[in-house]
Amino acid sequence: MSSLLSIKQMSINFDTPRGSLEAVRGVDIEIPAGMSVGVVGESGSGKTVMCRAAMGLLQGSNVKRSGTVVFDGHELTSMTKEQVRDLFGSGMAMIFQDPMTALNPVRRIGSQLSEGLRVRLGMSKADALARSKELLELVRIPNAAAVLKSFPYQLSGGMRQRVMIAIAIACNPKLLFADEPTTALDVTVQAQILQLLRELR
Repeated sequence: MSSLLSIKQMSINFDTPRGSLEAVRGVDIEIPAGMSVGVVGESGSGKTVMCRAAMGLLQGSNVKRSGTVVFDGHELTSMTKEQVRDLFGSGMAMIFQDPMTALNPVRRIGSQLSEGLRVRLGMSKADALARSKELLELVRIPNAAAVLKSFPYQLSGGMRQRVMIAIAIACNPKLLFADEPTTALDVTVQAQILQLLRELR
C-alpha cells in the first residue's frame, strides 16, 4: 500500500540567542490513506513542531530543517510556500490545539467557516453559507443557523472545538492532523470530540 504521507529523517532545529535548539531528530513516518496514526510524547517533545513541519507551516530564518516530506506524491520540501499553500484544505488540514486562539475573535463563525469553501472550492457566498450550516450540523452543533452568526467568545470550549473540526473537514481533505484536539476540555466533552472524530473517518 502506497503512503499518503511519507516523512524521512525529519530533523528540526531552531536558532535561539542561547544556541541551536533541537526540536525534532530523525523522524520517519509512513501513513497510508485511510489509516489513523497517533503520535505520543511528553509535552514539549516536538509533536506539534513535527505536524507543522509536515504541513509546511514552519517558516522563518531561525528554522533549520532536514529530511524529506512527501504528501500524495508531492515532495513538500522542494515546493514553494505558495505551492504548499495550494494543498491546504482539500489536500491536508489541521485541527489546532486551542480553538480560542485559532479562531478569529472578531469574525462571525459563518464567515470563517465559509471562507475556505469560497476560496478553495469556488462556491458562491450563498452556497458556502448553506454548506457551512450543513457542516455544523454534521459535527452535532445544535441551532447551527444561530451559531453561524455567533462570535467565538459566545460559544463554549466544546462548541468552538467542533467548529474547528467543521472548518478542517470543510474541503474534504485527504489528510487531517489533530493537534491534541481535546486540550482544555472537560472529560465528558473530550469523549464526545474523540467519538466524533472516529465517526467522521
